Amino acid sequence: MTASGPAPHALRLGVNIDHVATIRNARGGDHPDPVRAAEIVAAVGGDGITAHLREDRRHIRDGDLSRIQSATGLPLNLEMAATEEMLAIALSHAPHAACIVPEKREERTTEGGLDAAGQHNRLAPIVSRLADAGIRVSLFIEAEERQLEAALRLGVPVVEFHTGEYAHAIGEERARELKRIADMAALAAKNGIEPHAGHGLTYENVQPIAAIPQLAELNIGHYLIGEAVFVGLESAVRRMRELMDEAR
Repeated sequence: MTASGPAPHALRLGVNIDHVATIRNARGGDHPDPVRAAEIVAAVGGDGITAHLREDRRHIRDGDLSRIQSATGLPLNLEMAATEEMLAIALSHAPHAACIVPEKREERTTEGGLDAAGQHNRLAPIVSRLADAGIRVSLFIEAEERQLEAALRLGVPVVEFHTGEYAHAIGEERARELKRIADMAALAAKNGIEPHAGHGLTYENVQPIAAIPQLAELNIGHYLIGEAVFVGLESAVRRMRELMDEAR
């Protein structure tokens, strides 16, 4: 694998609406409705909706998926664990994309990237069945050459780099994390894989990531939903979009 990449291009914003459903589920009932969030994202120029159907259904529910797909013309990126149950659900709903993520019942949120290198035999048939159904498959991985090589062997068209370590780092450590992500984005693009990124991105830290020319999409959720409590979801998404565009 050799590095370098294409010219800069437009950077898409996918908005993860899971935590609208988290608030809804805290009390039960139907409010606030993640479908309404998806409609707002579409109205203010978001490029996609991301939703993670977890094994324990802690936020997005099964019934939300079809309603989200019907509510807007935006592509749905379904985050899913590599299980037969989630594979069956993905095949049934046929989202635009399915991003395979690691999942542990006890974690609060996704912690780290998928070990694609260590789970090749488990992932290969799932990737194949999703691809055969016309679903664009991505893997949520660390920005490491070993994981990227595994993604290449699995034949996925997209990887999403975990930016959590970057988001939590400061000073020289953050600079090292940023370089690691940039290097792997260039390497992915050179080898025909479209690189995305996400996790822990905020107004304060998004621009250095957004400036990486090979990245095609950022997926951002928790921060935007948190900001929406204070300024509204429309304003939160617009501001993130502005910062991303400024970085390009």
